[in-house]
Amino acid sequence: MTPDAVPPPAKSGAAAAYRRQLTAKQMEAEVFARCTRAIRAAEAGSALDRARAVADNRRLWDAVGTSVGDPSNALPQPLRAGLAQLALTVLRECDADEPDLGFIAEVNEHTAAGLWR
Repeated sequence: MTPDAVPPPAKSGAAAAYRRQLTAKQMEAEVFARCTRAIRAAEAGSALDRARAVADNRRLWDAVGTSVGDPSNALPQPLRAGLAQLALTVLRECDADEPDLGFIAEVNEHTAAGLWR
């Protein structure tokens, strides 16, 4: 393991304390925010940066699609259906030859904002 693979104790302690204060929805919003930051950074980055950010985003939206498709999901059916459609749209964009990173980031930002409410 490289030295920078392990965060300094002060930072990890502060991050852990921050996460303990978040609700489940807020933690989900943080995941969307993290993916959005990677997508935004990849817009000006290398092809490898773009591929990594899109792959991470694809995994996120695949998890969303799987979650809302689960019959035991407690969200109202109309919301689940809307999120499933949104997930499919983002996944299609991720699979495009040249994904529109701005579109993906914007969807993530709006989704995160909705989770923070």
